[in-house]
Amino acid sequence: MNEFYDALEARDPAVREQAQMQALARQVQHARSSTTAFAELLADAPAQVDSRALLAQLPVTRKHELLARQQAGRASDPFGGFAAIGWGAARRVFQSPGTLYEPEGARPDYWRVARAMHAAGFRAGELLHNSFSYHLTPAGSLMETGAHAIGCTVFPGGVGNTELQLQAMAELRPQGYVGTPSFLKILLDKAAESGQDLTLRKALLSGEAFPPSLRDWMAERGVSAYQCYATADIGLVAYETAAREGLVVDEGVIVEIVRPGSGEPVAEGEVGELVVTTLNPDYPLIRFGTGDLSAVLPGACPSGRTNQRIKGWLGRADQSAKVRGMFVHATQLGELGRRFPMLGRLRLRVEGEMAQDRMTLLAEIEGAAPEGLAEQLAQALRDITKLRGEISFLAPGSLPNDGRVIEDARRYD
Repeated sequence: MNEFYDALEARDPAVREQAQMQALARQVQHARSSTTAFAELLADAPAQVDSRALLAQLPVTRKHELLARQQAGRASDPFGGFAAIGWGAARRVFQSPGTLYEPEGARPDYWRVARAMHAAGFRAGELLHNSFSYHLTPAGSLMETGAHAIGCTVFPGGVGNTELQLQAMAELRPQGYVGTPSFLKILLDKAAESGQDLTLRKALLSGEAFPPSLRDWMAERGVSAYQCYATADIGLVAYETAAREGLVVDEGVIVEIVRPGSGEPVAEGEVGELVVTTLNPDYPLIRFGTGDLSAVLPGACPSGRTNQRIKGWLGRADQSAKVRGMFVHATQLGELGRRFPMLGRLRLRVEGEMAQDRMTLLAEIEGAAPEGLAEQLAQALRDITKLRGEISFLAPGSLPNDGRVIEDARRYD
């Protein structure tokens, strides 16, 4: 369990950073020259983006922007100008809720999941039962291509048909499982009810939260289960190891944690939105905002893997609230933060009862607030949101480190 998938996992962090920044520069240039979307989005970017500081100057592309471009250009380009490949070079095209379309190219282990499977204990010559969907979304293919790269045989169970899947497990006797935590629990429960002895001993789970209590429950039933974080747009982002201390970032992506609603990187350990830049040349998403909250863990993984670690999924970053008939979004708080860089964390608290909403902007600031700052902030808040709000200054560290920038504390009872 402690051996690595390849030498990349244990390389010196400085060597990795240098290699990734060189790859980043090539990827940004490739995205600008090979896709119409990034030719426009990165038109004002530095000529050579070869550092995290320069990367942080580029715009964050969030899923709703990706969707808008796909919908606008669907007749001529179903990928909205973000893909560097089209029909023929793309082996498959998938559909995700939204409706978004993602290409899959022809490279082995296209979504880079083999690394996560290896860390979860999968090895060549084993049979793997895949209960992720094989239609519309890339989840089934994502896991299958990773398993094939390791040398595993895959049973494409897909979703649903619990009894048939259990029958296949009983007759084929797979060693491993990939799918959601909830469906694996259903399978284990039903197998126990019917007296069926499953041969599953390992699992790689994704798509849902996987709390330690459920992990321990599965371990008591003989299944050593690990989780990974992957998306339909990016593929593998991070994966769990035997150390069980956070998720190690994949070698094929560059991860940032930014303040929700903005593109500003936060300090190590602070909760923010997970932003990912992929080094995949076919679909070169630069600073893709996942909409998920996470945080960077300090230090290296006890397993010996030296890449950055994240805490895993900590909630959603795309926060909003409807106040007096108007929506307030996290991006508006991000704009407010950019106008007042002397402020630390911001949180908009919405209180009161139905039809009696009250907004208060909680703003951390070092020392006493300069005279007139509260009035300036109140006016800026009104300009941006079209709503009036009160201002309350707090000492640094007063707001919780949970990534939340909009708190809806209204009563509806």
